[in-house]
Amino acid sequence: MKYTNIKEFVSVKLGEIDAYIFPMKIKDVLPIYYVAVRGRDNVEGAVQRVLNKRRISSIKNFVLEGNMFFNSFILNWVDKNYPVKFKDNGIYIPQVPAGAQVIDGQHRLEGLKQAIDEKPEIGEQSVIIVLVQNLKTADAARIFLNINTEQKPVPNSLVYDLFGEVRSKDYYIVRAKDIATKLHEDPESPYYQCIKLPGSAQGVGKVDLSTVVNVLKQYTVDDGVFSEYHIDDYELQYRIISNYFNVIKSYYDKEGLWLKSANPFMGNSGCYGAIEFLCKDLIPKCAERRSFEEKTIRELIPLDAAGLLYKEDLKNKQGKEQRNIVYQYLKSALLKDVPMQNEYKF
Repeated sequence: MKYTNIKEFVSVKLGEIDAYIFPMKIKDVLPIYYVAVRGRDNVEGAVQRVLNKRRISSIKNFVLEGNMFFNSFILNWVDKNYPVKFKDNGIYIPQVPAGAQVIDGQHRLEGLKQAIDEKPEIGEQSVIIVLVQNLKTADAARIFLNINTEQKPVPNSLVYDLFGEVRSKDYYIVRAKDIATKLHEDPESPYYQCIKLPGSAQGVGKVDLSTVVNVLKQYTVDDGVFSEYHIDDYELQYRIISNYFNVIKSYYDKEGLWLKSANPFMGNSGCYGAIEFLCKDLIPKCAERRSFEEKTIRELIPLDAAGLLYKEDLKNKQGKEQRNIVYQYLKSALLKDVPMQNEYKF
């Protein structure tokens, strides 16, 4: 029997489970793993989903472009005929087919396998393995659920803020999408659960994700309004937009209309026109006052004095014209802050 000898490893106890962490060459991992799919394979530890071919193809391309994974692969050794041996201060892993059940990393392993088919030298690279042994389905499921439900990925925009040199070419689109997604997911957001994300059920959400992204991406570029006023941080950009719409929401809440169909800002044209006004006109005004607080924004756009705009006011108009009506409505509220001629000093 051929064994892979692991000389350097860390032994840890994760809750009640003994685990061993070590680097292992990809070419040694691929022959020994298998995937146990829940509902299909009647074996202990079957918690995996059916493979997603599109995701595998994406991972393969990611690897072929010279990238590698820094997060671990969790394997559950289940072959009792050929157990893992611990001797001479090392771990000896039998090179037997289907000896290790995948708990986390099935798509990455399949993507690596396909990448190696095109570029065999990738097999000489190493990945981090977390090895456990003979887990029951309940324990495997607990680990699987912890990884896939409790852990939330960091927005790409936050990564770009921390490590600017890794920004992708379309970072401004990613930034706009991250802000739009947070508007939907943040319980404190005025658009909480109101953005239509891809794959959403019919009737879920009121403003299309694409609408928010398409208008916002014009202003998240390097020479956009946020950079112009030195507001490059993702969280601060989000706070400006959230504060702004919270102010608009407060006026409509007084009439109980924010989530109603009569509210034009709960539609694509209204949201688009509002963001356009924010970026073209309101941000410069707030910057002059060195404040993007809700109090400042409310002082600048007193919509109660202007009277509310209703969806009815956009009736029988095309999309571009609707957006312009919303934009001009907000701009007229802002202009109330402009002095009259006799108030200027010359």
